[in-house]
Amino acid sequence: MYDKFVKKYIYQMFILGTGNLDSALKSGLGGVIFFTRDIKEKEQFKKLLKDIKSKAAITPFLSIDQEGGRVERTENIRPRRVSPREAFQKGEDFLRSQSEEIASELKEYGINLNFSPCADVNTNPDNPIIGNRSFSDNPDDVIKGIEIVTKAYRKYGIIPCIKHFPGHGDADKDSHLTLPQINLSLKKMEDIHVKPFKHAINNNIEMIMAAHLHCTCFDKAPIPASLSQNAIGYLRNTLGYNGVIITDDMVMKGVQDFGSLEACIMAINAGVDMFIFRDSDEKTLKLIKNLAEVVAKDKVLFEKVKKSNERILKLKSRI
Repeated sequence: MYDKFVKKYIYQMFILGTGNLDSALKSGLGGVIFFTRDIKEKEQFKKLLKDIKSKAAITPFLSIDQEGGRVERTENIRPRRVSPREAFQKGEDFLRSQSEEIASELKEYGINLNFSPCADVNTNPDNPIIGNRSFSDNPDDVIKGIEIVTKAYRKYGIIPCIKHFPGHGDADKDSHLTLPQINLSLKKMEDIHVKPFKHAINNNIEMIMAAHLHCTCFDKAPIPASLSQNAIGYLRNTLGYNGVIITDDMVMKGVQDFGSLEACIMAINAGVDMFIFRDSDEKTLKLIKNLAEVVAKDKVLFEKVKKSNERILKLKSRI
């Protein structure tokens, strides 16, 4: 009974990498994420974004991970900037200037969404994935860094997305390779790692990325926070966040053991709005089709998907 809407609604929940995009864009794809492989030089990249936008049935998020330092996608065009940690240590004026430079450059290309800044508090010196991507090991410093960067992005019409909820800073493993476990009490999580997210929510952050982390304060079983009704429910209900929640890349090992279809269903049930898949291959497009078929037969899932679309389109009205 929901077939009229469900295909468009489901496509709207996905941000895919480049590749076989034409049919997905015509079906209402939510957005596209760009990597170094897509960016050869300025005019080529501008044309790519313009072409994608022209084929889209619904205005897409044109997104990127451009934090500064080792997570920059424009290295074929320009040298990398300093890391967020180093930029923060150089002072507020330097961080502001670098962030505005990033935002201005992205705006010139046609990007409208940046998966940045990291709100992680890097408390574990052996953290293999965050490190100097975090502003600091002090939550108050991280809050200050987020304020400066998000303000710079908004100034140039770039939507910021803070990450990786509920905080990747205490991990000792890389969620690209496995499911890290964060074994801290809820109070310690709230006092340190959740604190920057809570502050950003209170200041109307537009989008939050959920991490593929097992946080024992939310779930005894090894469920990633990105799929967890307890973790996402905490974000929605305890922290009162009603903006767009997106997952980290769904091909990461930290979530793939659940299987893509089951993981997406779990995430929707938990309250997640959008998914990133770094490819737009036949396997991913088949997943979207299969998910639409499941949602079309499930009234509860359909209502959650409908609510997610309302959040997504509300945010898109700004781009």
